[in-house]
Amino acid sequence: RLSTVCRRSGPWLVFCLRRGAFSVVRRCVKKSSGQEYAAKIINTKKLSARDHQKLEREARICRLLKHPNIVRLHDSIAEEGFHYLVFDLVTGGELFEDIVAREYYSEADASHCISQILESVNHIHQHDIVHRDLKPENLLLASKMKGAAVKLADFGLAIEVQGDQQAWFGFAGTPGYLSPEVLRKDPYGKPVDIWACGVILYILLVGYPPFWDEDQHKLYQQIKAGAYDFPSPEWDTVTPEAKNLINQMLTINPAKRITADQALKHPWICHRSTVASMMHRQETVECLRKFNARRKLKFAFVSCLLSSVPFTACKSLLNKKSDSAKVKSPVPVTLLFPVGVWPPGGEGRRSGGEGRLSGAPEHGRLLRFLPSSYVFVPVSAARKQEIIKITEQLIEAINNGDFDAYTRICDPGLTSFEPEALGNLVEGMDFHKFYFENLLSKNNKPVHTTLLNPHVHLIGEDAACIAYIRLTQFVDSTGRPRSSQSEETRVWHRRDSKWLNVHFHCSGAPAAPLQ
Repeated sequence: RLSTVCRRSGPWLVFCLRRGAFSVVRRCVKKSSGQEYAAKIINTKKLSARDHQKLEREARICRLLKHPNIVRLHDSIAEEGFHYLVFDLVTGGELFEDIVAREYYSEADASHCISQILESVNHIHQHDIVHRDLKPENLLLASKMKGAAVKLADFGLAIEVQGDQQAWFGFAGTPGYLSPEVLRKDPYGKPVDIWACGVILYILLVGYPPFWDEDQHKLYQQIKAGAYDFPSPEWDTVTPEAKNLINQMLTINPAKRITADQALKHPWICHRSTVASMMHRQETVECLRKFNARRKLKFAFVSCLLSSVPFTACKSLLNKKSDSAKVKSPVPVTLLFPVGVWPPGGEGRRSGGEGRLSGAPEHGRLLRFLPSSYVFVPVSAARKQEIIKITEQLIEAINNGDFDAYTRICDPGLTSFEPEALGNLVEGMDFHKFYFENLLSKNNKPVHTTLLNPHVHLIGEDAACIAYIRLTQFVDSTGRPRSSQSEETRVWHRRDSKWLNVHFHCSGAPAAPLQ
């Protein structure tokens, strides 16, 4: 369906891409040129005065920024009840996802990636803007073409500063990318973006972050102490110049930290053809693939957790020590996406000062793991049935011992926890192939499976999670009918209009009847 974005401006035709509680994102076409863009339409009637100020700040900042490595705002239209932001339509997906799909990736490629990121950061710093939320989710590719430009996105947490002014602008950002000065609640400014660039560069070179701990307090202690290193053997093949640039970016004292302009003049950046190694880094690609999977799985897990548990219960689960936040009534959350949006009737909105949800201080901290550009997506009955159907097809392939059909439905890097793996995380298809070749394909006895109580959680347009009880009826080696039961969760990701199973978790009986 076509409609106009704004009756009074009228130069745009739009197609719905994503809808949320307070906004809808649409693919739009400029009538005069036929050029496609992305339009974010915000229902301002539902926003508080503080949210209005943040929206105006984001639009004001984006209007200033015109750079090939930044997702550009082309138009900002305000009318009674609605605000329209028209951006570049970016179709290439995340930079980190693109890297793992490449056949060749070297240190020189990492240098080229970070140089584009630094170009965008240098541009915003020249305009006295601090992004405050540099992370992989905000590094996109302009298109799916080889060599497409890296684009910096999401200026929802960006602030305006006065030159090299240092001040306390509030606690904002994503845990693993926060700088020591922010964690110490010291005055800060542009150097916080350089620290995040250092973390990103570290990941680009070896596929895992410099600071990591499941305990957030310990993670913050590591960051404040600057406790990172370059362990063997993966760092042995990285040039000293690359390590030198990381060290200058991850300098604890922000006054001594390298600037974006200085980093762009570093030999490893400006002379990459002679300084950076051209050796293919297969181990980095493999580690980065796992890093991406963990990010997506955490995203799926948190979304499903919050979609299954009432708000008050979530708060107590996430931080049993905190009783300061009180909610008038439990709000069951159907589907969660951005940090900045909370469903109508709940008490939480993103608190600009703290980067958390007012009314839920610890909850907001967890939400920062989620991509902030997403919005609430209403549950679609048709999509739920689609996920149930593809899950039934996958289980049918298992029952029939059809490994070819199974591989067509599963991602080659499928990760799984299942009883047969004795509690270990298994990656890839070889583990499953053994059972298909030696058990399932040789089973000529009838097997019937029923999915009981399937619950589907949609995670945006291209991801979903299904949880269900799997009841399997089969005939054992003595000819007697048997039944087994397992509890299963599957995470699905849609690529090129095709759903693929990317993660699987099974508890209870083995997925395949062994008798």
